[in-house]
Amino acid sequence: MPTKTRCPICRQPTVTEFRPFCSRACRDRDLINWVDEGYRVPVAPEEENRLDMDEG
Repeated sequence: MPTKTRCPICRQPTVTEFRPFCSRACRDRDLINWVDEGYRVPVAPEEENRLDMDEG
């Protein structure tokens, strides 16, 4: 039995037009998270320090 895909923002069933989201609002919320750097790849503290030293 296939499972329904759920919106990653609100967990409602997705709508084809906005896939993988359920609505324009959730799609826009996701975009705002990207723009505001709400999504980040975790780095180890020593790696973060190394990156800071490379910039300076």
